[in-house]
Amino acid sequence: MELSVIVPVFNEQDNVVPLHRSLTEVLAGLGLTYEILLVDDGSRDETAQRVIELTRQDPHLRLVKLRRNYGQTPAMSAGIATARGRVLITMDGDLQNDPADIPLFLEKIDEGYDLVVGWRHRRQDKLISRKIPSRIANWMIGKVTGVPIKDNGCSLKAYRASVIQQVPLYSEMHRFIPAMASTVGCRIAEIRVRHHARQFGESKYGLSRVYKVLLDMLVVKTLITFAFRPLVWFSLLALPAALAGTAFLLLSLHSGLTADSPLSLPFAATGIVFLALAAFLGASGAIAELLLRTRRVSAADRALLTADVLDTARSRPPKEAT
Repeated sequence: MELSVIVPVFNEQDNVVPLHRSLTEVLAGLGLTYEILLVDDGSRDETAQRVIELTRQDPHLRLVKLRRNYGQTPAMSAGIATARGRVLITMDGDLQNDPADIPLFLEKIDEGYDLVVGWRHRRQDKLISRKIPSRIANWMIGKVTGVPIKDNGCSLKAYRASVIQQVPLYSEMHRFIPAMASTVGCRIAEIRVRHHARQFGESKYGLSRVYKVLLDMLVVKTLITFAFRPLVWFSLLALPAALAGTAFLLLSLHSGLTADSPLSLPFAATGIVFLALAAFLGASGAIAELLLRTRRVSAADRALLTADVLDTARSRPPKEAT
């Protein structure tokens, strides 16, 4: 399978039929083997029933039905785990993303990029509730993660399956896929895409998600920061605890030597607690460093094994025709 298009849908009963029609018109003309995965995120309307009817007419269409509403990122993750294509494309199911842009993404993938991000340069959304918060969020995400992307919220993206399947997705992390993907060393490109106003149904986004984005941004920053040098960062966290513990023990010892009273037990106990915390953080950093190095060695071994297999295959003489 060369291409998988993954579309999470939630209460989009009026959009699934025109969405399927638009996707089929574009994908059928590419000359590729493809599949369309509609991931029903626990819809409470007739979305799933209408997709089932479409699957009876189109063998390229598959339905992934979640038992309840988990959110866009888990639905997208379920589609990625189920997809069989070499290249994966994700998009929204509300007809605001244009399937006609898919060939542009495939061209960038063919140029050698691992992740291609869509940029809605003429976004058809409300200014106050959608555009302005989005611009602020994109600026903050770029500053915090160090991966400047103009439109992190655009779901229209293309990935090499071998790359995206290594990136953990949870909570609302689909906005941070470029930042998370940067930890596995992928090449990222960004292209302009068309954006249409919603025709049917209601938007699932709003200002209520701002706090989730902020929390997820802190999580992503932590993951990226600790991903490459965990021992260094755990040591930096352990240093204040070690200094505090030493200071409390010295105060306890000083009070015992300079006064007639015995050693100060509260100071001594507090110092021991801080030193134990520093030791725990240092040990955690050492374990994380060991796990990271083991993972890197395993990945290198797998790459070397693949290279050996490819070289062996190339060295074999071609089979004679019979």
